[in-house]
Amino acid sequence: MVTSISACEMLLFLVRRRRRLALPFSTLHAPAPAASASTPPSPLDAAAVLGTLSLYTNDWRRALDFFHWSASPAGGNLPPTAATLARAVDILGKHFEFPLATSLLLSHHDPARGDPAFLRPALRALLNRLAAANLVDDAVRAFESTAASIGLRDEASFHLLIDALCDNRRVDEADHLCFGKDPPPFPLATKTHNLLLRGWAKTRAWARLRQLWFDMDNRGVAKDLHSYSIYMDALAKSGKPWKAFKIFKEMKQKGVPIDVVAYNTAIHAVGLAQGVDSAVRLHRQMVDAGCKPNTATFNAIVKLFCKEGRFKEGYAFVQQMHRAGCEPNVLTYHCFFQYLSRPQEVLGLFEKMLERGCQPRMDTYVMLIKRFGRWGFLRPVFIVWKAMEEHGLSPDAFAYNALIDALLQKGMVDLARKYDEEMLEKGLSPKPRKELGTKLPEAESDSDNVLNGVL
Repeated sequence: MVTSISACEMLLFLVRRRRRLALPFSTLHAPAPAASASTPPSPLDAAAVLGTLSLYTNDWRRALDFFHWSASPAGGNLPPTAATLARAVDILGKHFEFPLATSLLLSHHDPARGDPAFLRPALRALLNRLAAANLVDDAVRAFESTAASIGLRDEASFHLLIDALCDNRRVDEADHLCFGKDPPPFPLATKTHNLLLRGWAKTRAWARLRQLWFDMDNRGVAKDLHSYSIYMDALAKSGKPWKAFKIFKEMKQKGVPIDVVAYNTAIHAVGLAQGVDSAVRLHRQMVDAGCKPNTATFNAIVKLFCKEGRFKEGYAFVQQMHRAGCEPNVLTYHCFFQYLSRPQEVLGLFEKMLERGCQPRMDTYVMLIKRFGRWGFLRPVFIVWKAMEEHGLSPDAFAYNALIDALLQKGMVDLARKYDEEMLEKGLSPKPRKELGTKLPEAESDSDNVLNGVL
């Protein structure tokens, strides 16, 4: 049995998970009562394993120990699921432990299982981390070799590779894999083009995206709802929201079935082009057409209200959100955090967010630390930092750097140096700072073949 993960530690997480109730955003709703102290903790399940692994994303050894312990007869005795295996592979990849990640993936290949699709989420995690590390050749080798050895070198896995490269801004390489060979490795249908469209949009290469859009017509590739949604969103983000709304009208004229994602994109576009009132009108048309709004629909409108400084109407729309059966999420709070200009109001909303059971993400904490730091208020900075630690999140490099920037702005060099040293001890990358004399660890040469363990 692995001793670095105690049963008490695991049970503490389970109890916390039971108590984190999803309470409404609105102040019109009273918080739900706390769980009774006599309530026994939940048994270990896949959700608990995923949650615990998430607590150890910055400590791969502990994450791997817990993963093995949860599956061992002497521990949790819970067989890994596709999701828990993928999470473990993802954490190893985050720390550049690619040989270990590959070995873990291969160790769960069971020919007797028949369908190897169980391993596809873990393969996706491995490809994504390799692409994020700019190890494109290794990602391709993982598809050609590792995927082939477990029976997953197919069109679906090829799309995972293209998606991973596009997600991590290696679209040129993805485009070459698709169009650099004649014939291509797999038929280049609508989905392949959609992945590349999304990749060019992510890199803001608007000219390449527009060219691919017209190439689809020249190649006889049909455009589906996703193609239109990606192109519409790209037009809005490239500063041409009126053109995005024109595409939306074109979709309706052509009889393309419009889903909630397309409506959300159009609402965002018309809001940018004509203001939030036009977005609200399109929202009403959406409801009248029988398309049910989701949380993202309301978030788009709430953000537009906040951007125009109409916070009371934004809060009122959150109430409408409740009546529609949608619960506010962390992005709903981000809409207000981004535009509110009074520190006390931001801090009060953050505390209410915790009371209502909406768990902040790491980027939530970083956003708040940066905002309070720029305003020159250290007390709320440390309130946010303490809340982050109490909710079991281990600070990442962005959080540390935001805190250190806030401390240096107030002239607290000694305390800033303390956190800088703590950051280095954890192996996180600090910003070079003359005030602190930060010394970066010596860079190692890039791997020619990380999958073979040459570092």
